[in-house]
Amino acid sequence: MVTITDKAAEKVRDLMTEQGGAGKGLRVFVTGGGCAGYSYGMAFDERTADDAVAEVGGVQVLVDPESMPILNGATIDFIDELSGSGFTIENPNAVKTCGCGHSFTTDQEKAVSSHC
Repeated sequence: MVTITDKAAEKVRDLMTEQGGAGKGLRVFVTGGGCAGYSYGMAFDERTADDAVAEVGGVQVLVDPESMPILNGATIDFIDELSGSGFTIENPNAVKTCGCGHSFTTDQEKAVSSHC
């Protein structure tokens, strides 16, 4: 399953309050494309019957069945540093990432990396 750190859960709760996401979960998914084969995505969404669900710090993390094998074991964190802030995903299934940090390749999808 996908986990989320306490710091990331706190930021998600803040964003839900600001953006009207109350009662929804944080959908984490992958899409084909990007510099290295797959790209991460996150959005506030309603839970569906097929979703894998984990709840951490009052935040429901929703993952669809197609994304689950690729994201299984991943951890979502939030960094806030002088060089920038944002969500990061540490994915043990990613064998290669693009310099932008949002695109990756798994063992199952050995895509040729291109420029971001």
